[in-house]
Amino acid sequence: MASWDAAQYLKFSDERTRPSRDLAAQIAIAEPQRVIDLGCGPGNSTQVLADRWPEAEITGLDNSAEMVARARETQPERTWIVQGIEDWAATEGAAYDVVFSNAALQWVPDHAALLPKLLSRVRSGGVFAMQMPANYGEHVHRVMRDLASSPGWRRWFPSGNVREWHSHSVEFYYDGLAAHASRLNLWETEYLHVLSSAEAIVEWYRGTGMRPYLQAISDAAEQKRFAAEYLAGIRPAYPTRSDGRVLFPFRRLFAIAYR
Repeated sequence: MASWDAAQYLKFSDERTRPSRDLAAQIAIAEPQRVIDLGCGPGNSTQVLADRWPEAEITGLDNSAEMVARARETQPERTWIVQGIEDWAATEGAAYDVVFSNAALQWVPDHAALLPKLLSRVRSGGVFAMQMPANYGEHVHRVMRDLASSPGWRRWFPSGNVREWHSHSVEFYYDGLAAHASRLNLWETEYLHVLSSAEAIVEWYRGTGMRPYLQAISDAAEQKRFAAEYLAGIRPAYPTRSDGRVLFPFRRLFAIAYR
């Protein structure tokens, strides 16, 4: 399993945290008692939930010990669990008023089977809320995949060596949630992040989508070369604007299901 680097991830803390704020703001539950943040990472989304519901008992869960250690460091008063979302969903346990997941479920396979399990951990009258990237088909991801399958890089990427994202259409999530929910709210948003350069986009993906690719390459010099070729591949799609910066569009999918 590819490891996570909390410091790398948090280089873009404001941009990464904004969708969790937008999701939490749309949850129509006034005073939940128990809230869990699935795939909490370094705790930035967990803090959003604490700000939204300061009286709630809030738990953060992530399969990365590195991320949980960073979260515990900054928010020692909360409960933190090192566990995968899929394993948590498969076990019986107490129900929560809010089951929340920000930019994590794309790393978990088989959403058709996963969604009912997550809804089963929500109490009657509670809510399941998720947000995940919806840009898997965009140029920034195609360049990674194309590089990995090219003759110059194929030796580092045997079949199944790179962990792919799992995300689907809004219609897929509607059909998967509707049978288990009393009310649904689904939408997509394209954020236009203003970054300093195309190099900053590479740094962005070093903290997320490029991790499995770089960690599959055991040679540091080859990792650097992969990142350089990736930069060359994406640069034409992100031209410098009049102020010297670049616009980085990023589409995300949101769903809120009430029980």
